[in-house]
Amino acid sequence: MEEGKAHPPEGVFAHLEMLEARAHEAAVKQVAMEQRKEQLARLEARVQELRQWRDELQAKVELQEQGQHGQEGVVTDPVQHSAQAVLEWKIRKVKSTLQVFYLTGISGKLSKQGVCFCISTAYEGTYLDSYYLDLLTEPEVRIHRHSIPTFIPMEQIAKKYLQTDIRRFLSVLSDHLNAYVRRRYQADQLQEHFSDQIEGTMQRNSLCNLLVFNYNPSSKSETFPFNARLLYGDLCCSLPTEVVVSCAPDAPAALAEMAAAHSDLFRRLALHKAFGSFGSAGEHVDGAQ
Repeated sequence: MEEGKAHPPEGVFAHLEMLEARAHEAAVKQVAMEQRKEQLARLEARVQELRQWRDELQAKVELQEQGQHGQEGVVTDPVQHSAQAVLEWKIRKVKSTLQVFYLTGISGKLSKQGVCFCISTAYEGTYLDSYYLDLLTEPEVRIHRHSIPTFIPMEQIAKKYLQTDIRRFLSVLSDHLNAYVRRRYQADQLQEHFSDQIEGTMQRNSLCNLLVFNYNPSSKSETFPFNARLLYGDLCCSLPTEVVVSCAPDAPAALAEMAAAHSDLFRRLALHKAFGSFGSAGEHVDGAQ
């Protein structure tokens, strides 16, 4: 019976391979679902762009027709009608643009001096935070006030896109904000639901793109043989670009194998989901030490 509790290395490796296969399958399904959602959002945005293009063409046709009516002797004020048509076309263009933004989690409304945008963030269907941005449009587009965190590189993004492509500016800013809140959400979930498997409090910076913590896959142990360092080099991504999981230099080979498996898992799954996938595998850790 005691030999059965020792969990020979072969059993540990077999169990790790099974968990890795399950985790890989779950990761593939998650990526496929996210890709379908992104594709649908792109198609909806494309539909709105085509509608906007249609409206622009219609406005141009109306302007030409009004010019022709004026030449045929119709009693009208061509300057007044032309100005009115241009104004209506601009209003339609702004409304269409705001509708395109809405499909990507960005909403906006016209103000007396420009436009006020709201960038909503979410993760896996859970609403997280909203950030606000007021833009002035005269004499040139510029940021009036905002609630964007200081560690988000908004000024660099604005310098690159604000004057030339406001859609791109808002899209990139939204990507940064969503990635930040998703990294923060994962760290919060890990600390809240797996605190008994983490030693103390996780170390993280304001941007949550660097996480460091000691942990044990098992919640039944008071030792924490693994140290994890996750670096998110892509600030528009919620998965780490660099993962280092280490254990003591004199640790058994089984622990080193588990550290390598965990490192791969952290690269492919959200942090709290990776810990959730450990399951009963953590029970083998004490036997491997």
